[in-house]
Amino acid sequence: MLTLYHHPRTRSSRFIFLLEELGVPYDIHRITNIRRPDGTGGVDPENPHPHGKSPALKDGDTLVFESSAIALYLTDKFTQNGIGPLVGDAKRGSYVSWLAYYAGVMEPAWMSAYMKWEIPRGTAGWVKTDEVMALINATLEEGPYILGDKFSAVDILVATTFKMFMGSPLLESTPLLEAYVKRVTDRPAYARAQGRENG
Repeated sequence: MLTLYHHPRTRSSRFIFLLEELGVPYDIHRITNIRRPDGTGGVDPENPHPHGKSPALKDGDTLVFESSAIALYLTDKFTQNGIGPLVGDAKRGSYVSWLAYYAGVMEPAWMSAYMKWEIPRGTAGWVKTDEVMALINATLEEGPYILGDKFSAVDILVATTFKMFMGSPLLESTPLLEAYVKRVTDRPAYARAQGRENG
């Protein structure tokens, strides 16, 4: 049985969406993530993530952590819905590239902007959010999804991130992005996930 270690309204929420999309049985184990500005607090002893964060997923004795790894693991294991192109599929290279881009470029760009960290160019592999958005916008103009006409787990990661930030100083709300986020979050699995998130 799959167990998602989940803290509400965090990155783990998107995996309720993905699991609902895959239509596989799973349990949710609610954990606490204590984050205090002064650095105090404790890690939930029931959380198997090595740094006490979320998400983490257990499949029997197998532990998978970090968003892109969980997305790849689940879509490689549960192939019936085709939302993770497999080895041999023409879109596989794009799929794994976007999963890596999300984890290694997009999320660090958003976190540095959100936290107002100044990262001198060349000192890390990060780019500014405007460079990320230039690529995303160009990709979605050919869309309707990141992989073109094929909805994938990458869209769950990207669209849920945009839903969180859209309309804030970090992300301008544009018709292209609004339509994309709506297209992804109008899926029935998203509504079911919201019910489990809040239930």
